[in-house]
Amino acid sequence: MGSVRKASAWLGLVDDNEDERYYDDDYSDGAAPGDAWVTDPRVKVATDVAEERGRRIGTVTPDSFRDARAIGELFRDGIPVIMNLTAMEAGDAKRVVDFAAGLIFGLRGSIERVSNRVFLLSPADTEVISGEPAARRADGFFNQS
Repeated sequence: MGSVRKASAWLGLVDDNEDERYYDDDYSDGAAPGDAWVTDPRVKVATDVAEERGRRIGTVTPDSFRDARAIGELFRDGIPVIMNLTAMEAGDAKRVVDFAAGLIFGLRGSIERVSNRVFLLSPADTEVISGEPAARRADGFFNQS
């Protein structure tokens, strides 16, 4: 493509069809429309290892109180849960927080407010470590005493 054509394409005066030569028509022949997306097999391995070692965290953004069941099921299985209640009305959000408080009391977990209307539910065997900035720590990297 010449420089005038490139400039015209950049300005939007002509169609830029140069990128079409990079598409391979044989690439899309293997999957029919509606088939599930196939991911890299390493992703599955990573999730299996995370499940074996207990290194999973569930995130739930409920729309209504009916979605509280998903929170309870994850937490009951020993998975820490981040509840994002920002999409809920205030009344339903209060009900979900009350439900979570009962859940953590019954299963001896803990609840911590991460930000406005976002909470972390931690099972009994999980330690939450405060992310205090290094500058405030006595043994921090920048402490030149």
